[in-house]
Amino acid sequence: MPDAPDFSVWSCPLPLRDYPNIVIGHGGGGKLSAELVEHLFLPAFRNTALADLGDAALLDVPSGRLAFSTDSFVVRPLFFPGGSIGDLSVNGTVNDLAVSGARPLYLSAGFILEEGFPLAELARIVDHMAAAARSAGVTIATGDTKVVEKGHGDGCYINTAGIGVVIDGIDVGPSLARPGDAILVSGFLGDHGMAIMSVREGLEFETAIESDCAPLHEMTAAIFKAAGPAVHAMRDPTRGGLASTLNEIAHASKVGIAIDETALPIRPEVQSACELLGLDPVYVANEGKLVAVVEAAAASAVLEAMRRHPKGRGAAIVGRVTKEHPGLVVARTALGAKRVIPMQIGEQLPRIC
Repeated sequence: MPDAPDFSVWSCPLPLRDYPNIVIGHGGGGKLSAELVEHLFLPAFRNTALADLGDAALLDVPSGRLAFSTDSFVVRPLFFPGGSIGDLSVNGTVNDLAVSGARPLYLSAGFILEEGFPLAELARIVDHMAAAARSAGVTIATGDTKVVEKGHGDGCYINTAGIGVVIDGIDVGPSLARPGDAILVSGFLGDHGMAIMSVREGLEFETAIESDCAPLHEMTAAIFKAAGPAVHAMRDPTRGGLASTLNEIAHASKVGIAIDETALPIRPEVQSACELLGLDPVYVANEGKLVAVVEAAAASAVLEAMRRHPKGRGAAIVGRVTKEHPGLVVARTALGAKRVIPMQIGEQLPRIC
């Protein structure tokens, strides 16, 4: 269980201190709602855009193209090795903007809370969000809180939306991959999904599996600086893992993708966990990795840029884009055989992000 915060140091009036758990009134727009915003959210996220508490935040943005993304987070458990739903909700949207060629600027935060959810756990989640936002250099500029009756939620869900400004001269997208391009991943695959599942299933290994949850904006900026327009596509392989990401690119670009399974960077403990649970690591979610599709001539420069970043030390070139078998992802196995890696039909690991 998370450590309880010291309520004596909070700037809370007595009515808020008298409620150790979320009640319906915290989402009702009245006094309890105002106290929750004033004494929990504002101190954590304080910034000039949020301070006015208007119906919309007024933002200063540079000229140029804007990237806009939104995502919802329902991970279970809320706290896991290497992170929490708080870190995840910030980094997930920051990364969606970053791999779209944008410098992330602003986020919104929407909370769906279940009646009875401990206020101490909410405070811990909010602290994690604030720290993640500072690390990523983004401002949480606006937000909302709703409360549902006990039994109609699962503690805490979070929605974040984000705005970023697209870097000049950069145009990336899943439909822009070309035959001959190299495919790179920025590090070890499957860490996040297996960190969640090891907690759920009570699995223990000699080395603890931790989520890779982290912001990628600095790494993407370094990649664009190294290769510029030679970067054709970039995605973060979250739900559905590497397999779903590559299938989406193959389908959108009407190309084939060939990968070498022996080149995929996968930690031994993650591979072991997947084997125990009957999972294929190429389908397991990541929250701090990216896939880059770049011109072959730029592959070495991009690989070097990835490996210079602390989160990219396991980066590797894992395949190429081909004219053959358009719309399909084909892997060469360790035995030299080939197998098709299809888009999964359902969700292999529910509630993973």
